[in-house]
Amino acid sequence: MKKFSVLLAILTLVLASLACQTIMGGGDENFEIPELPQVTEPPTGGGDAQLPPTAPPTGADGFTVGGQTDFPLPDDASNVINMGNDIVNFQTNLSLDEARKFYLDQFGKLGYVERAELTVTSDTTFSMVFDGHESGKAITLQGVELGDGTVNISIALVDI
Repeated sequence: MKKFSVLLAILTLVLASLACQTIMGGGDENFEIPELPQVTEPPTGGGDAQLPPTAPPTGADGFTVGGQTDFPLPDDASNVINMGNDIVNFQTNLSLDEARKFYLDQFGKLGYVERAELTVTSDTTFSMVFDGHESGKAITLQGVELGDGTVNISIALVDI
């Protein structure tokens, strides 16, 4: 009898697992792992041999991890992700207020003008819009406190 109960419990768990996969759509069978640049070891024997420079990996969707951006970034910017030429996302250890002031100063130096009526701030977020980019698009800037002492910043060029 105990053997039957154990088998019934296992069968129930397997069926529940299959039902969850069916409802949630199962896995993504078309997921492709992007190719990463090959890293070769420098030749042994001393000298000033260095690894050849490589460009940051770029996916088919235009995302680049690291790399350069036309937008000013704080010195401590980390986890920089470029999404095409118009969007960049990163984290900083600046406070929300410090980040907001940094971009008011930096964008002001570049000749961008804040649309003050669209600026929204709270204890954990801020959102700002600037005009004057050469593309004719507006620059949107959003900061969100992540709760671990870092702030996530997203900057995007958009048609408003």
